[in-house]
Amino acid sequence: MFETKIIEATDDGMKEAQNEAVNLLQNGEIVALPTETVYGLAADAFNPEAVAKIFAAKERPDFDPLIVHIATLKDLKRVAIVPEDIQETVNKLANEFWPGPLTIILPKTPEIPDLVTSGLPTVAVRQSGHPIFRAINQALGQPIAAPSANRFGRISPTSAAAVMKELEGRIPLIVDAGACNEGLESTIIRIEPREGKKPIFYIHRAGPITKEQLQKFGKIEKVKPGDKLQAPGQLESHYAPLTPFRLIEKPSDFIPEEGKTYGLLSYKGEEGGEFVRMHEWDSVVALSPGSGKLAEAAIRLFYVMREMDEMGLDEIIAEPVSETGLGVAIMDRLRRASAKHPAQQ
Repeated sequence: MFETKIIEATDDGMKEAQNEAVNLLQNGEIVALPTETVYGLAADAFNPEAVAKIFAAKERPDFDPLIVHIATLKDLKRVAIVPEDIQETVNKLANEFWPGPLTIILPKTPEIPDLVTSGLPTVAVRQSGHPIFRAINQALGQPIAAPSANRFGRISPTSAAAVMKELEGRIPLIVDAGACNEGLESTIIRIEPREGKKPIFYIHRAGPITKEQLQKFGKIEKVKPGDKLQAPGQLESHYAPLTPFRLIEKPSDFIPEEGKTYGLLSYKGEEGGEFVRMHEWDSVVALSPGSGKLAEAAIRLFYVMREMDEMGLDEIIAEPVSETGLGVAIMDRLRRASAKHPAQQ
């Protein structure tokens, strides 16, 4: 057990936070770091003993691979072998979306431990856009393996306080840089070349980089069922609160049980909305209060799910959002959270 320390990465505390995080990572420890998506649990990606500590702290099964973060595009060759037939596409995507919330699945180099990739011949790579994560990544001089900083299957943390609730006593340090800007984990894609045509992009996980943004560079296809576990976060049940959670597609799907307390995770929370008025809810919490903006809903999703999980409700009911743009990623997370409690469906 650790005494988990939090260092605020303010102007005054930035140097201390960076130095302490780098020192711990160099010595084979794990630390929680902010990214633009969610807080990540970081280790030196080339140190299998350190990476094993990630799996232990999260109680994460070793068949679920990790994302590797590089400090600069030049570092890509240290972790991945980019096939010649997709080199141009990778360059275009990197120039457009890196640093940022896009993860690309590529053949791995021999230096990447098998534990990082769960024995797969491929590695999921991205370059974080968060200035503090990037500074620590660069100062370390090594690629960083970093899944979300929460216990396996639970709600991803978008604040240092949420990390503390999940991992206090399990890790030595949390670098606190406030709330994450995106609030949803990175988009994960795999590239399949086509001679004379745009490549095919298989989206393994929807995220802040939408299919509409990617269509400029390739054709979007659904992931084949057997390919799902080539990427992190692909288990059917994921991102779930401890409170039973159910996504309903239409109001008629909801039949309350007498004596149970229910909370509604609403998109806009409008009093006249059909989901809000269909039941006397014990609590209604909105993802985008009144305005219905998908970007705001994405940023607030995990924070709101965690807030409702602490209300002592018997069940949380979620209403759907439009599956356009960021709505695809939001619905993906809601469906995975709902899958943890099949008896409630």
